[in-house]
This record gives sequence, structure tokens and C-alpha cells, in this order.
Amino acid sequence: MKKLILMACTAVVLLAGCNTVAGVGQDIQAGGSAIERAAQ
Repeated sequence: MKKLILMACTAVVLLAGCNTVAGVGQDIQAGGSAIERAAQ
């Protein structure tokens, strides 16, 4: 039950951060860029 609540809270936070499909794409791109910078 706690796992389900944690997953629901995580989903709410992620969806609140990016309201549109374009926002999701930008978030993924930003994450990829951060990983790339860390690798260099």
C-alpha cells in the first residue's frame, strides 16, 4: 500500500512539473544533457 501511495505522489509531482507533451520532452532533454555534461 505504501508503495502505491509513493508511486502516486511521484506521478503527481512529475505531471505538475510538465503540463504538456512538449514539457515532458523538454524535461527528458534536460535530463539527457545533464547526464552528458556529467560524463564529460
